[in-house]
Formats: sequence, structure tokens, C-alpha cells
Amino acid sequence: MTVDASPLDAKDFKQAMRQCAGAVALVTVGAEHGKRTGLTVTSACSLSDSPPSLIVCVNRNASAHARIREEGAFAINFLHEDHAALALTFSGQKGVNGDDRFAFGQWTRGATGAPVLTDAVAAFDCVLAQEFETTTHSIFVGEVRGVSHGAEATPLIYLRSSFHTPREMRGTVTVGDLDSRHLSWSDFS
Repeated sequence: MTVDASPLDAKDFKQAMRQCAGAVALVTVGAEHGKRTGLTVTSACSLSDSPPSLIVCVNRNASAHARIREEGAFAINFLHEDHAALALTFSGQKGVNGDDRFAFGQWTRGATGAPVLTDAVAAFDCVLAQEFETTTHSIFVGEVRGVSHGAEATPLIYLRSSFHTPREMRGTVTVGDLDSRHLSWSDFS
């Protein structure tokens, strides 16, 4: 069998990825005021519960990239529906950089020293356990040292170049729905 190994056009790839919903999070780093920084991502997810760990992909040009390596710790703060302006601030679209970004939102220091957003949907305070480099990004594996979460917060989702909430999405299916009981994971494989 022959595999076509010709490179995919980056524009097509980006357009396809815009169709994939992602939870919006802030990756924050820096134990000392004046040396904190962070960025907005949709590339954070759980890796394992043994040990509890997450992964996040960070562009090697991002200010937080080198700081994560230096500090050996970071936090992943998943945002709620009222955090859209905060997401834009940490994405650089508001013209605010570095430590100045922490003037927005309410922050505390996690067990690792990383800045943790106090009203995040969920916040994971992590030590850097491993790093994998690709051409443009590093995949950071963080072992969780502290966690906080809010049961009532509605998560912020990024889809098709806009922020959304799960309430706006139609046709949701939950495990308890009568209509969904006949579905199982084997139906999708």
C-alpha cells in the first residue's frame, strides 16, 4: 500500500481545526510578581489519573514556553462563560503582556507557586514531568499537585473562531437520557 506523504496545506488544516470545539484554558507560570506570564489555549487535556496528569501544547515562541522550563511548574485554568475577555487578554489580543495580564481576574498562588485563577471551572497546579518537542510546539506533561473546581460554573468553549457555552449547543446527549441508552462506545468504532 502506498501512502501519499505530500504535505497538507496549512490553511486547510486550520480551517478543519476550527470545526473542532475545545475547552478554553489559561496556562500560567511564574511564582514571583513581575515574572508571571501566561497564554490562552484550547490544547490542554487530561493524560492519566495515575499519577494525575495533564498535557498542554505550547508554541515555542510563546513567552510562557521558556518560563515553564525555567520554573518547572505551571497551572492550567479552565475558563467559564464570564471569562471571554480574560481569554482575549491572555491571547495577546488586548495588547497586554506578561505580568500585566494578571491585573485581570482574581489569582492565588498554587502549591507549586504557579498563578491559579480562583474562579476557574477547574484549575490544575502542576509540576513539569516531561516535555516533547515538535517543529513549532512543545507538549508539556504536568503532574498535578493541586486542584480546585466549581460545580456550578459553565465552561467556555472555542468553536469556529468564536466563544460559546455548552448551553448554546443543541442536541446534547447525556448518559441518563432515554434516547441515548442504546448507544455505547462500540457503536462508534
